[in-house]
Amino acid sequence: MRRNILTSLLFIAMAFSAATQGRCQVLSYDFNRPCGLYSESNGAGLDFTDSPVLAEVLSGRSKTVAETPVYFSVKVPDGNYRVTVVLGSKKRAAETWVRAENRRLMLQGVKTKRGELRTVSFVVNKRTPEIYQNNQITQNSQNIPSTPKTPTSQVKIKPGEVGSLTWDEKLTLEFCGPAPSVQSVKIEPDTTAVTLFLCGNSTVVDQGKEPWASWGQMFPRWFNDKVCVANYGESGLTAASFLVQLRLDKILSEIKAGDYVFCEFGHNDEKEKGPGRGAWYHYSVGLKTFVDRVREKGGNIIFCTPTVRRFFENDGTIRNTHGDFPAAMKAVAERENVPCIDLNATTKTLFETMGEEGSKHLLVHYKKGTFPWQDKDFADNTHFNPFGAYEVSKLIVMGLKQLQSPLVSFLNSDWQDFSPSQPDDWQAFPWPQSKFFDGTKPDGN
Repeated sequence: MRRNILTSLLFIAMAFSAATQGRCQVLSYDFNRPCGLYSESNGAGLDFTDSPVLAEVLSGRSKTVAETPVYFSVKVPDGNYRVTVVLGSKKRAAETWVRAENRRLMLQGVKTKRGELRTVSFVVNKRTPEIYQNNQITQNSQNIPSTPKTPTSQVKIKPGEVGSLTWDEKLTLEFCGPAPSVQSVKIEPDTTAVTLFLCGNSTVVDQGKEPWASWGQMFPRWFNDKVCVANYGESGLTAASFLVQLRLDKILSEIKAGDYVFCEFGHNDEKEKGPGRGAWYHYSVGLKTFVDRVREKGGNIIFCTPTVRRFFENDGTIRNTHGDFPAAMKAVAERENVPCIDLNATTKTLFETMGEEGSKHLLVHYKKGTFPWQDKDFADNTHFNPFGAYEVSKLIVMGLKQLQSPLVSFLNSDWQDFSPSQPDDWQAFPWPQSKFFDGTKPDGN
């Protein structure tokens, strides 16, 4: 017993030392040893639980299989982190999914036989609202990020974002699946991965709770550990409000030459009223602002026209609810020589292929009682469920392939080309539910 207590204290002290020194060293955690619970004071441990026994279950030392996701958090400064996990168990077969922060899909269904261990790495972006201008986050001789004491400003996050895993002090990993098993986790700063910054609304954001999802949180699934996806999208935003809330300022304080910025706006922009508003002026000026500021920092910018809404005409085709906004984005892209993925066109094909009834399976359309906590029918024609978000993320990848983007060279080896006219079977999509859920519709429409 005394040995177990000392081991647990060593586990906690290692994380606490790194976090309180204001910089992140290489942090290693072995789930075959006693594991404490996360707190602000210790800076590392199992999160969203009161049971330290979950580490024993997760590592496979126990015959029990984790029936709900297991969360592990570490307090680290802002930045990109290479996470290396050793998956599998010596005692049983396993299938492990790994998500990061707000349900950001990193690894999908990694299967290991009994006695088989597999080492996999991926890169996660972690951030807080504080902005340090002119790349003030410096590197020492060991490439360890060192955060300055005083930020120059901060992102004006919305009330619903306060306390979310997107903007907090910790990097959170979620281990889930039919039979998840993880032996160890190593976390270290990464300054070399190409970062893909995502800007957009509720169709892009890392939706934090079931049954909502967006393509941005599925996007990391398709890339190897040379790429990091940093999703700055948020529900209800327009191109203008994204700028006003200093979200682009935060991106530009972190971006390095050669990184990418993706922009998908339109759903909420089209609802703005008043002088100068509309697709051909206010919206277009906002998009031009993104182009100029990103290029000034040496970044690459890619436009994505807005996803369609599920409104069918009598002839079985999707109604254009976006007016001139897709055309306006294409016009700015042509004038400014910006690569553009026509997500509006490809999601239209996807919806029409699945049909008026079948397309419901892409969105948050569920009868009352589908989930134990659901007390009303859901019939949302804009916001995706995990399957729909997964399909749309594939459309983004196919758009990159059509553009012959250099990013295609970073796709995972298991990538298979996808056509919106041949969608996957929604019934065969095995999404492990997280323990967080919400029946409230996200902002925007």
